[in-house]
Formats: sequence, structure tokens, C-alpha cells
Amino acid sequence: MALDSTAPQKDVLRIGLPKGSLQESTIDLFARAGYRVRVEGRSYFPAIDDSGLEVVMFRAQEMSRYVEDGVIDVGITGRDWVVENRSDVHEVCELQYSKSTRQPVRWVLAVPAESGIEKPEDLADGIIATELVNATTKYFADRGISVKKVEFSWGATEVKARLVDAIVDITETGSSLRANNLREIDTILTSTTCLIVNHGAWKDPAKRQRIEDLALLLDGAIAAKSKIGLKMNVPRAGLDQVMSLLPAEKSPTVSPLADTDWVAVEVIVEDTVERELIPKLVRCGATGIISYSLNKIIA
Repeated sequence: MALDSTAPQKDVLRIGLPKGSLQESTIDLFARAGYRVRVEGRSYFPAIDDSGLEVVMFRAQEMSRYVEDGVIDVGITGRDWVVENRSDVHEVCELQYSKSTRQPVRWVLAVPAESGIEKPEDLADGIIATELVNATTKYFADRGISVKKVEFSWGATEVKARLVDAIVDITETGSSLRANNLREIDTILTSTTCLIVNHGAWKDPAKRQRIEDLALLLDGAIAAKSKIGLKMNVPRAGLDQVMSLLPAEKSPTVSPLADTDWVAVEVIVEDTVERELIPKLVRCGATGIISYSLNKIIA
């Protein structure tokens, strides 16, 4: 890919977003944080509704290199690729989101289910296929295990488990490994998505403030993704019972109504409890219950 070599204006923050599996979830995250990112076809330069930001799309695997070199000021990528590329960058914050779940991803050492290999030491003089060559090589070196070769795998790594001695591949849920009848031996690396910054940009006061603002909004959007807001009217006589049901991190907001025998209650709860909680609230006398999604929660 040929990059636009035009340097961004001094007061513009150039940010790299991951192209590929994380692309849609990242654009959705930015939307909930208040930024509209629009990708035109296969363009690597999306539009964003903030004149102080310029967006470039890169594969997550190469993001940290461009951040380290100052091609971009800030980028979103997995910590695994920072480790793999041995990049010298500043990590601002962890962004706990991914393409499938909000759980960290794992790079695992795996073999066919029927393999006689039971532990990493059994792979001495073996061949390992992976996209994470440097981290895998270090893993075996740190354990004093001399493997014959750690070779780069150009995708579809699960298929190669029956062609070499073992693979190291990424998994979120383990479903792909199970579908390919593979068995985990060990975890090489656990990784989450993070916001990384070029050291020079981080030392620039104006850029640093913009980066910190961006991190705050993105983190708030992630915090809100698993929660909902509830509003309801509650009879004063049943308020204590209702309050005992609400698993709020902080005290719910209770406001008086025109009818002094009733109050309005508003609270934020985990989305997983909504379907069990609402019927209980109704049985306690709550009425006019409104459930709504949240864009951001700023602690």
C-alpha cells in the first residue's frame, strides 16, 4: 500500500485504525464515543467528522511499526503485535473490545487432538507454524526448548497443524480450534486491544491532551456497551423494596414526582440482568419502566 506522504498539519492528530477483522467493531466504538468515521469503498483514508483528526487504516499486525516510526501519532492494535514487532511505543490504555467478545484473545500452542504431544517439551526438534514468529521463538527460548524451526504461516494456520508438529494460533472462544479437532497445549500470549502512541506525540502537550480526551471517550463507550439505563416510577411505599433489587455501582437517582406518593428512579445496570430484573420491579409496584441503551459512561 502506498501511503499519502503529505505530513499532517501540526495541530492535527493522525490516528491509525485497524483494517480487517477489527474494522467494523472499531468504527462502531468510535461512533458510540461520538466520532463518525466513514469508509469509502476500499480507501485507506476514511473521513471523520473532526477536523483535528486524520484517519489512516492499517492492518493491526503492522500498526505499532508505523506508530513507532511517527508515520502516525496514535494507533489501535493488539498488544500481541506490539510484542511481536518489538515496538517502542507508549501504551495509553487498554480497550477491552474485539470482533467477537470483550474477552482477551489468546495465542495458544496447539496440536491435533490425536497427537502424542502432551507438553511444550515434547516439541524439541519440531517445526512450529505461526504468524507470531518472534513471540513464539522467545517462548521456546525462555523455556530452554530447542525447536527445529518456527516458520511463518500465511493464514489458515489450523490446517497446517497436520503438516507440521504444532501451531501457535489466536483464539477468542476456542471454537475454531475445536472445529478443526485441535487440542491446546499451552498459552503463549494473552492480548487485548490497546491505544498506543508515538513517544514524540505523547511529549507534545497539545497532542497529548487530544489523545487523553480520545482515550477517555473510547473507554467510556466500552464501559457503556455492557450496560443499560432504567427509568421507572415507584410508589414511595415500595421504594425500599425496589432499591434492594437494583445492583447499581452507585446509588440510583431518586426524584420526587408531582404526586407525592410516587418517585422517579433512574439507574444503570448490567444488560445481563435486565430480563430478570424488570419482572421483579413490576411485582414491587414499579410502573412506566423504560429501558435504554447507553453510548458512554464516564466514571
